[in-house]
Amino acid sequence: MRPSDVSRREALKAAVALGSASALGACLDREPDDPVPTGDPDAKPASQHAWRDSVRHDEYGNTELPRHQILLYLTLDGEGPPSASDRTALGETLDALDRAYAWHHEGLLHSIAYSPAYFDRFDESLPEDIDLPEPTALSPFESPTFDRQDAVLHLASDRSDVVLAADRALRGERETANGVSIPPVTDALRVDSRRTGFVGAGLPAQHQDAAGIPDSEPVPEESPLFMGFEAGFRGNQATEDYVTLDSGPFAGGTTKVIANLRQRLDDWYGEQNREERVMEMFSPGHAVEGLVEGVGDNLGDDSGIDQFVDDIAADAEEYGRVGHAQKAARANRDADGNVRLLRRHFESTDDIGSDQKVASLHFPSLQRGVSAFEEVRRAMNGTDVTQLTPAVRQRVNNGILEYIFVRRRGYFLVPPRRHRVLPTPRPE
Repeated sequence: MRPSDVSRREALKAAVALGSASALGACLDREPDDPVPTGDPDAKPASQHAWRDSVRHDEYGNTELPRHQILLYLTLDGEGPPSASDRTALGETLDALDRAYAWHHEGLLHSIAYSPAYFDRFDESLPEDIDLPEPTALSPFESPTFDRQDAVLHLASDRSDVVLAADRALRGERETANGVSIPPVTDALRVDSRRTGFVGAGLPAQHQDAAGIPDSEPVPEESPLFMGFEAGFRGNQATEDYVTLDSGPFAGGTTKVIANLRQRLDDWYGEQNREERVMEMFSPGHAVEGLVEGVGDNLGDDSGIDQFVDDIAADAEEYGRVGHAQKAARANRDADGNVRLLRRHFESTDDIGSDQKVASLHFPSLQRGVSAFEEVRRAMNGTDVTQLTPAVRQRVNNGILEYIFVRRRGYFLVPPRRHRVLPTPRPE
């Protein structure tokens, strides 16, 4: 590989993480190493959240999410419903994005979703079977800022140059992306907040020079996430079909929760040894039985957490701690044993509203109804476990709650593609 190729790729990675338009501009002015596949609008899936067939998978069939991601939170000016001109403008923008990029991890995956505040602009209400409440605090120890912007546009690609070029075009800083003229999204909506992130082996280690991570640089090179373990095992995730609405005007869509969590990992890496980290991330049983090797990729397509869910009380008594996955799994299964949530989380060093680099996690979750997410989150709190032994407190020895702090949370409806452009509450 030529030195110029290395420097270009490193600069692009930094540009995504830091939101650096100057670094991007310097790189995009050069001829790209590999052509980016262009899109066929007719080849896009009916569901905006249908990503699995278009991304990489590991040897066990686990989804490997696109490595570079951007969230654009969007707001309509004024009150009341969007205008016809707003719809025309946004439709032209999204259609152009479809032409510019193939629906592929080497192209661009994207979706737009709408908040309860957006649907409140209309006199009519959403159908009763759409479970989309206002965002709320889900534990007695959190006080997040709620994202009530009208919409959020999610961009994802394995190629940093792709997400950055699309992002700049959408915000009106470039006229084209991948050779296609892109009308800016700002023709219809205002960009209220821009948030960036990354996921996949190597990237967290590369970006661990951030507040919240020890100076010793403990994040393993093999880890896809800052906390040092694999996540998103296929057997512990809902399928796309399961989270898809199957009736009503938004059939083919889903609901989406996006939380942003600050991470403070000095004690995670400094006070806990590896066995204790395994206990708190998975379960004490995982550590005692030696189930997790390295970052956990030996677990295959299933973390095996279901066999330890009923051990929570005994584990709290015997080991003085319980596992994060162990607690959450209690509410993350339906009556037939199906997993209810499809999690697509990725890391960040954004400190929203400032230029400081801070370790954080963007946590998108897809589910049929938001109440499913709320139930899993409350189970993850482990408030009931604190009654079992003094050793387990609300934020100590109670999964990973000591190390994560919810800063923001928003609830959204992801319409099917046919209704993605500023829909009414009852589009059919």
